[in-house]
Amino acid sequence: MSSDYISLTQPDDWHLHLRDEEALTTTVPHSARAFARAIVMPNLEPPVTTVAAALAYRDRILAAVPAGNNFQPLMTLYLTDSLKVEEIERAKSAEPIIAVKYYPAGVTTNSENGVSQIENVYPVLQRMEELELPLLIHGEVTDTDVDIFDREQQFIETVLRPLLQRFPQLKLVLEHITTSHAVDFVLQQANRVAATITVHHLLYNRNHLLAGGVRPHFFCLPVLKRSSHQQALIKAATGGNPKFFLGTDSAPHSRHNKENDCGCAGIYSAPSAIELYAEVFEAQGALEKLEGFASFYGADFYGLPRNQSQLKLSKSTWQPPKDFPFAEGVVVPIRANETVNWRIVEDAE
Repeated sequence: MSSDYISLTQPDDWHLHLRDEEALTTTVPHSARAFARAIVMPNLEPPVTTVAAALAYRDRILAAVPAGNNFQPLMTLYLTDSLKVEEIERAKSAEPIIAVKYYPAGVTTNSENGVSQIENVYPVLQRMEELELPLLIHGEVTDTDVDIFDREQQFIETVLRPLLQRFPQLKLVLEHITTSHAVDFVLQQANRVAATITVHHLLYNRNHLLAGGVRPHFFCLPVLKRSSHQQALIKAATGGNPKFFLGTDSAPHSRHNKENDCGCAGIYSAPSAIELYAEVFEAQGALEKLEGFASFYGADFYGLPRNQSQLKLSKSTWQPPKDFPFAEGVVVPIRANETVNWRIVEDAE
């Protein structure tokens, strides 16, 4: 490693939205250029609630992988009030399915079919605990009387702590954490509990979203928090603790659906995600710790082999375009028409 280049084991993305059908021709190549594997979220319409649906979705993703690229999607099931224990058992025996995703009903994009009351899925969670099938959690309450900036902390105290007391051996990832409370909670737990951290929550805080006007392309859920929480996330991500690893939560929406009177939540980071993580780690003087966060800790948590291929980044600037084709419209990426300070070497050649 030098000041001008970084060579690291090819990273994985442990939380990714690819959408479906025509959108895959844009989203899949963007993730495949940097990441060897990615856990793909199941919040499609209709949601991916069966092994058969997950495997069919995987086939559609693989059909969009560029020739010569070995990108592997790792699939999830969408936890609903009606998901059966038998489907969990089938999922455990289906190698491409790696976890089950828990959305509180109504918490984010396409989450209407999520869990209405956690008690409704206790039998499923008990079987997941026995099978060591991980639960991936969008950790926010949906109560309208809870401030949107407090919903993660409230979820941890009222849902997550009691859940882990009831199922102490459940393997669990608190996804896209956004607060110092979440960092502290994960640090307090046994090694079966981990967390993913997005690049946009490391780069930005709620001032970027709200100061001087509402900027819809910075709107995501969980929402960006105050600077002190951002700093806690940076410390966790760059500190070398294996409980924290890379999950972009790259979530594309068309420009039309972002820039309207009720804009969708989600930030599309896949086209420059690993380069932007490198910016964060460089700013902290922690480039030597990027490989663990991006390439090792997630694979170790899920019991998967570390990748053997290498990815090389150069310290050279470039600008993502203003948008990319996306289904019948366009999607605006993070840092559109702005400078990114690192670049994948083969992109520069």
